[in-house]
Amino acid sequence: METAAVARTIDHTLLNPTAVDAEVAQLCAEANRLGVAAVCISPSRLPLPRGALLDGIQLATVCGFPSGSHRPESKAAEAVRSAELGASEIDMVLDLGRVKAADWDAVEEDISAVRVALPGPVVLKVIIESAALSDDEIVASCQAAERAGANFVKTSTGFHPSGGASLGTVRLMAATVGGRLGVKASGGIRTRKAAEEMIAAGATRLGTSSAAIILGSAEG
Repeated sequence: METAAVARTIDHTLLNPTAVDAEVAQLCAEANRLGVAAVCISPSRLPLPRGALLDGIQLATVCGFPSGSHRPESKAAEAVRSAELGASEIDMVLDLGRVKAADWDAVEEDISAVRVALPGPVVLKVIIESAALSDDEIVASCQAAERAGANFVKTSTGFHPSGGASLGTVRLMAATVGGRLGVKASGGIRTRKAAEEMIAAGATRLGTSSAAIILGSAEG
């Protein structure tokens, strides 16, 4: 797979809570050089600091991160404020407790609260924390995200002890949404080989802090 094509799937990510403005600026400069799809930073780092510029690259942030255990109205307010500060893509964490309780109406309402509050052009990705879920829960979570108007489903925050993305999960998510939504694989993608395998499994975006390594070597 050509390097430029891989690059266009990547959300170049910096969600370390200790990140400072200089690191955000460096992330943006690296993103421009690599030609990635987006950068993803914490909402408290918005708006982009002086000197951090993006050239045709989307600006993403997270919402209800990393636990998802926030009131829907709080998630909606956080997402709207991030959009006001320049974010064009929002990666929200769904409420895992509601998933585990099989309260699918509440799961859908949680996602819908964010989708309805956001301006239409803003892309909404729903993080389902797939490694913590059964296959049935993964399928039902993806279905709830689609019903609620999400644009993507995403495997993981990268912060949960259960782990990140797996090829089997990406295949299951891709089969569930059937191309109607994008699928973002995130968590543990650190090599070119891993990135290409995730894309082959059905991922249309990759969340990683290792973009420079992935794009710097075809062997990874």
